[in-house]
Amino acid sequence: MTTPSPLLSRTGAVEAAGPDAGVAAHYGEPLREQRALAAGTAVVDLSHRGVVTVTGPDRLSWLNTLSSQQVAALKPGESSELLLLSVQGRIDFDARVVDDGESTWLIVEAAEAAPLAEYLNRMKFMLRVEIADVSADWAVVGSTRAVPEWSGHLAWQDPWPHVSAGGYSYATVSEENHPGLERPWFEYLIPAAGLEDAVAGRALAGVLAAEALRVAAWRPRIGAETDDKTIPHELDLLRTAVHLAKGCYKGQETIARVHNLGHPPRRLVFLQLDGSQHTLPAAGSPVMAGERKVGTVTSVAQHYEMGPVALAVIKRSVASDEILTVLDGDEPYPAVQELIVAPDAGQVVGRQTGFLRGPR
Repeated sequence: MTTPSPLLSRTGAVEAAGPDAGVAAHYGEPLREQRALAAGTAVVDLSHRGVVTVTGPDRLSWLNTLSSQQVAALKPGESSELLLLSVQGRIDFDARVVDDGESTWLIVEAAEAAPLAEYLNRMKFMLRVEIADVSADWAVVGSTRAVPEWSGHLAWQDPWPHVSAGGYSYATVSEENHPGLERPWFEYLIPAAGLEDAVAGRALAGVLAAEALRVAAWRPRIGAETDDKTIPHELDLLRTAVHLAKGCYKGQETIARVHNLGHPPRRLVFLQLDGSQHTLPAAGSPVMAGERKVGTVTSVAQHYEMGPVALAVIKRSVASDEILTVLDGDEPYPAVQELIVAPDAGQVVGRQTGFLRGPR
């Protein structure tokens, strides 16, 4: 169980639910907080995140053999992302990775820290590595800008949306036109005991703000955009978390086979929702094409500029110009899709510009 953040004592703080329980959803003004976070004048408390360390001389070469990413030569302070996959190539863990020269730090979702540490301990055999779940001792704080005053703290910089070495883009836009460029992202590791002092005097944004910027950047999140069948191609994760030319690892055959065929069974899509309603559909709501269910909404947000937006995972066969409807109970929400993952690998389609905008 996540220990509630001390920052929940801040005036106006409303605790988040679900996977973000333990930190503030907002501090009373969600859209203002989102604008400040986007501008780099606020930071967001992510102290509920899990943190696992791997220490020892074999740590990087060992993680390299286990994961989808090439991290054997990761330099101190350099950021990366890796996946640990099942034999079928499905995503078991998605970790943000940064090394300090002595330990490799893996930042994960709150619920993933203990299972990840357990899995790594089972896999270490006789190698010179030590694994520890240090979530209780370290807090994560997010920002869209580097914080000079925190230069002494280790920070993970999200590689998204740049295509990492050995990666591949399944997106329908070029890297130069990807909306993720509007959201540079840093996650700082701060001793939990010093969290309040570290953010003293700084404006805070809640996780609703961070989620809205993530959705607008088309950035998938494990536990939201993933289920027990998700493979990386469906979410465009080959661009940041998979090295296609590295050595053998569990799940590699699926990565190679689906990539060579170019047909992942599902695809991530960005939805512009009709803004005339005063509510948002719930994550998990079905996405309909006429009377046919073609997918599921995975994340929903109220963006400070675009209004109501969402990410959804839908069938690859859905026509790229089809108008969709999100159905939450009896309430329909018309939605226009913007392609993220191309229906066919290598197919580059211009980012659609027609959408239903809600109030600002």
